[in-house]
Amino acid sequence: MTPTGLPDSLIATLPGSYYTDPGIFAQEQERIFEAMWFCAARSSELGRPGAFRTVDVGRESILVTRSRDHAVRAFHNVCRHRGARLLTEEGGEVRRAFQCPYHAWTYDLDGRLVAAPNLTKMPDVGRTEYGLVPVHVREWLGYVWVCLAEDPPSFEEQVVGAVVTRLGDVASLERYGIEDLRVGRRIVYDVRANWKLIVENFMECYHCATIHPELIEVLPEFADGYAAQYYVGHGAEFGADVEGFTVDGSPGLDRIPGVSAAQDRRYYAITIRPQVFVNLVPDHVIFHRMYPVAADRTVVECDWLYLEEVVAGGRDLSRSVELFDRVNRQDFEACERCQPAMGSRIYAKGGVLVPSEHHIAGFHDWVHERLGTAQPR
Repeated sequence: MTPTGLPDSLIATLPGSYYTDPGIFAQEQERIFEAMWFCAARSSELGRPGAFRTVDVGRESILVTRSRDHAVRAFHNVCRHRGARLLTEEGGEVRRAFQCPYHAWTYDLDGRLVAAPNLTKMPDVGRTEYGLVPVHVREWLGYVWVCLAEDPPSFEEQVVGAVVTRLGDVASLERYGIEDLRVGRRIVYDVRANWKLIVENFMECYHCATIHPELIEVLPEFADGYAAQYYVGHGAEFGADVEGFTVDGSPGLDRIPGVSAAQDRRYYAITIRPQVFVNLVPDHVIFHRMYPVAADRTVVECDWLYLEEVVAGGRDLSRSVELFDRVNRQDFEACERCQPAMGSRIYAKGGVLVPSEHHIAGFHDWVHERLGTAQPR
């Protein structure tokens, strides 16, 4: 028996309140999403100077754009005059500057205050000091990552390090050339469940035989309940009669040239805390980003990425997209089935993890560490 009184085969989960309590969610917003590197947008959405996207990161609205020198910039989406939301659109493009619709304070693409009514009569107002407040920004894998912390954690340790921990090295990921792939399909899911339920679900495959019949046809080893993430460097092998990572096992699309022979006919899954999932198969990459909205609601944006010529050539992506779209919907339905019970008195002390799920305990320990709460074990 463990110190918690559980059999050695079982490990306690987080208590139910961690999935329902608005106070805990607020702490997560502050200590996780506003303090760590957060994947905000696909770089191709910011193809030209003036293209922008607004993204909620924790409790803040962040404006991501591309400046005249083609560098990516990110700012708090807050006018420095009276605090109006500068942009309310999810995305778009401006020609030269961002103008607040309230009093017309205007900022260039570098965030500098360039115009305002009667600004010339206020020579003591600094154009940089009263410009938009920047946040730290990086581009990697063809995505824009932002960090709201004043002193951000190491990108190499937090983000790149998660890939090394999962695959054993970063070169294994770089072979897929994700930055050069093109979005063939994007689906946005509005999931009525806590973000941690989604992370936990993605990390394990104990449920695969129960709810993913199409997936285990393609990846038969998943029927045994052990997820690809259970082993460092392991990729789940396609079934002997499976030709591609498609809903019916039919041939996929053009193989990504950099994929090695050892990676061919294999599926790899990577969790990059706090909100990114990366799925690798020989002919495409599936890239999830979570945007936690409330303790019981999470928006998930999922991109299917293919070679440029596959998308530009109008190739049929339907069988490829349908497989993981079904997996997503099956997973999210399961998470939504769990969410109401998180508030039950029966789940006040949480549930348990069986041996094939024990690695999820590391995620729970990480949550406790980030929040500064007591360990349950």
